Amino acid sequence: MGTRGLILSSALLLLLLAQPLLVFAATPPFACDPANPSTPTFGFCQKTLPVDKRANDLISRLTLEEKIQQLGDIAPAIPRLGLPNYKWWSEALHGVSGWGRGIRFNGTITAATSFPQVILSAASFNPDLWYRIGQAIGVEARAINNVGQAEGLTFWSPNVNIFRDPRWGRGQETPGEDPLTASKYAVAFVRGLQGDSPTGERRSEQLMTSACCKHYTAYDLENWKGNSRFTFNALVSTRKSSAFLLPQPHGSYVRSSSAQRFVSCSVNLIYGAIGYAKSPEEAVADVLKSGMDLECGDFVQKHGGSAVKQGILSQGDIDRALFNILSLRIRLGHFNGNPLQLPAGDIPPSQVCSKEHQDLALEAAKDGIVLLKNAANLLPLAKSKVTSLGVIGPNANVGYQLMGNYNGPPCKGITPLGELRNYVGDTRFEQGCNDVACNATAINAVIQLARSVDQVVVFMGLDQDQERESLDRIDLVLPGLQDKIITKAAKYAKRPIVLVLLTGGPVDITFAKNDPRMGAILWAGYPGESGALAIAQVLFGEHNPGGRLPVTWYPQEFTRVPMTDMRMRADPATGYPGRSYRFYTGKPVYEFGHGISFTSYSYEFEAEAVTSIYLNTSLAPRATADSDILSYDIASLGSDTCRYLKFSATVGVKNQGSMAGKHPVLLFSRWSSSEHGRPLKQLVGFQSVHLEAGESTRVVFPLSPCEHLSRAIDDGTRVLDKGSHYLVVGQKEHEIRFIS
Repeated sequence: MGTRGLILSSALLLLLLAQPLLVFAATPPFACDPANPSTPTFGFCQKTLPVDKRANDLISRLTLEEKIQQLGDIAPAIPRLGLPNYKWWSEALHGVSGWGRGIRFNGTITAATSFPQVILSAASFNPDLWYRIGQAIGVEARAINNVGQAEGLTFWSPNVNIFRDPRWGRGQETPGEDPLTASKYAVAFVRGLQGDSPTGERRSEQLMTSACCKHYTAYDLENWKGNSRFTFNALVSTRKSSAFLLPQPHGSYVRSSSAQRFVSCSVNLIYGAIGYAKSPEEAVADVLKSGMDLECGDFVQKHGGSAVKQGILSQGDIDRALFNILSLRIRLGHFNGNPLQLPAGDIPPSQVCSKEHQDLALEAAKDGIVLLKNAANLLPLAKSKVTSLGVIGPNANVGYQLMGNYNGPPCKGITPLGELRNYVGDTRFEQGCNDVACNATAINAVIQLARSVDQVVVFMGLDQDQERESLDRIDLVLPGLQDKIITKAAKYAKRPIVLVLLTGGPVDITFAKNDPRMGAILWAGYPGESGALAIAQVLFGEHNPGGRLPVTWYPQEFTRVPMTDMRMRADPATGYPGRSYRFYTGKPVYEFGHGISFTSYSYEFEAEAVTSIYLNTSLAPRATADSDILSYDIASLGSDTCRYLKFSATVGVKNQGSMAGKHPVLLFSRWSSSEHGRPLKQLVGFQSVHLEAGESTRVVFPLSPCEHLSRAIDDGTRVLDKGSHYLVVGQKEHEIRFIS
């Protein structure tokens, strides 16, 4: 692997841009104080100068040692220039977090709104919601900064890796397994977090905060059977990479919203555990020459000077990296003087944990919850008919189980058990298992409770002791004896039970899916600080669930596939089943996009929809290198032809039921066959609509065949196949033929 390939595949990606610093209880540190007589002589302090000139002026004033020390995540102060220290590493995956170094909850502000873990928010398939979550987090981060509790406003979020393997411990942090969803999530969240408009227009020369999309392509393994994320050599072909993380054209969505920068947290590994570099100095030279701007760590700070002395690293390489990170700090407002006099300087502490943000957290949790099963319309429950409620399970009465990882201290906390007691006065509880691992049970107590109440709700699933950073799962079934507890409760209950699953990754619950005594199943992810209320509102019909699974739920037999097998496409010759809804040929427990409702929706393609597209081009279709299918090379078609081919598909959607609801409309495309490695189908668009009972609407999907209907062949080239393509929504299909 070339040096640049190594560095980029061992780096956190995409450092974006941001806005100013401010004050309330304590003034946050800032540079370019007007009271300092030197300030007028510093070009980097002159707000009227372009960012590039200011950055270059500051670089010109730094010594070599000062330059090198700015390249770690803790950048020390430079008193002679009036520069305070800066801590680059902060986290805001689904709320401002205390993980990292830049944020403290030890003063006026002691908590921040904890939104649902990303995998649940993704299930809403609603970019507007994702944008508003990012926007709220950005505002709260500024408020924390304004009271002097932040030493940095660069957040290493979101995580937009593809959730390739269901056992991955960090899959919960991602928007799921689909590249289009991941890229649209990244754009919406980043624009909100940084203070841009939903369409990307800059609302200020300074941004609210800075986002950093992570991680490197094909990262989706922590520590599986001795294979560590730090040293595992993920071999991914050109074709496979096009089916991985943000493949073209979907990656353009992310690039359009970001000023891309590179951050690495593994420079020491390049010399140490990986052994690619022969010395620490060589490792530092490799990463900086390959485009890294900043290290999460201090390896560069320790060895950069000696790398220069050895002649393998130039000041030009250092200055290139410095230019990028100092330009970012200028855009954050760090060199614009008194933070109180800058944009966002008036955001008060009351904006943290505000009612608006807590309502948004509740909305996000409700919109993400997925109703997997509802036999005989068991749900919603009627308060008048449930006079006694039995709540069972280790996930029912532990508030932190609702948060997921990379969470901050929440504004409020109530467990599902506590919230359900607000709905049914006679609510009784039995934990059933000693904890989520469930290696010790109280079966008799579970049976007794199940027999004694009108309705049983069981809370099972996973927690951060089962899946998290540094911990992958071995199995896809529920931990320990959870299935035994569920089955016993269902056997002895007076009526079919409700099963609520709190998990990040998918679980094989075939036993519950097929058991008529388990009448309803909800997946609630890790729903955040308002998750308990969201679950209760769904159970009792105050909210009509509309979430749809952003990942395939595989059967336990999938664990025969090594996590280290990076292939996406199925291989019938060897029995390899493939991965994700695009290529998996096995029978899933629940498929990507599954989710039902308390109502039903119907679809119809517009009668005058496009049926044939003529390629008025002198370019003749050719058989691809990997098949006899006649196809057009996208690059050869050119941008003008691709623009000419664009069209819109319009789908009529009607709420056929008696209850209003939000409903994500998912539009897929498929080919006439999945031979020669073509996907079974792929998502080409989605929109969330709200429909009253009986209401109809039209949903328009703008489509570009060169982007949405193309595929990758063996060498990674994208091609558009001649002949029939099918647009699919629900059970409805619409054929489109490409004719030369």
